Amino acid sequence: MAAPNEITVSQLLRLIGTPEAPVIVDVSIDPDFEADPFLIPGSFRHPHTDLAGLKARLNGQPCVVICQKGVKLSQGLAAWLRNDGIAAEYLQGGMYAWRDHQGAPRLPVAALPEPVDAATLWVTRHRPKIDRIACPWLIRRFADPGARFLFVAPAEVAGVADRYGATPFDVEDVFWSHRGPLCTFDTMLDEFGLRTSALDRLSQVVRGADTNAHDLAPEAAGLLALSVGLSRQYKDDHAQLDAGMAIYDALYRWARDGSGEGHDWPADRTA
Repeated sequence: MAAPNEITVSQLLRLIGTPEAPVIVDVSIDPDFEADPFLIPGSFRHPHTDLAGLKARLNGQPCVVICQKGVKLSQGLAAWLRNDGIAAEYLQGGMYAWRDHQGAPRLPVAALPEPVDAATLWVTRHRPKIDRIACPWLIRRFADPGARFLFVAPAEVAGVADRYGATPFDVEDVFWSHRGPLCTFDTMLDEFGLRTSALDRLSQVVRGADTNAHDLAPEAAGLLALSVGLSRQYKDDHAQLDAGMAIYDALYRWARDGSGEGHDWPADRTA
């Protein structure tokens, strides 16, 4: 019988990338992590010895604790957090089980930019449309939930990046940008190791909308329309990003669970 504070790889995999995802804490010891320097998407590392610091960081949020094998480190810390009133679970089998599960993406820690004040900081052109909303959604849902984004005049992106240590994206001549026919969203999927079937399907829609190649996916024209409308609706880029998060949450669930569903009226119409 499964322990009441245990979660399986399959169960956690269904939560990652959704607004319902728990905070994921990797407490693997340094030698274990250095031997296999990958993260479960959306997770962060924290020493198992710093309970007070972890509780402050969680701020009461539900969490999943992960260690290498899913035994003493993660089970003990999850039990301690539950004793202190935090809904904590541990991952059954730990990182070994995640690594061996088909279709479970692993994010190379070297791909993440260096944090600025405990979270990654990104900068791009203001007045976002498609890539500049899709990429922040991807980062916050799968790479760094606390990531921050600066939207500035196009001519100032490089200067702001230099002065504030921010990582520029979706501008010309930077690492995180278009590559050939692929858009910046594709670049991030490749660099973060996130080429799952659902995100691949979503990437075709994003690429089609962002590069005016609507033949890639019939949904691309719809995403373009929504993106242009959203940019007209919001004057503030951060308010637009907040609203856009819900759109991409819905598109991700469509890509993962509903891409084969159609709709007609009346509902019982036959061919």
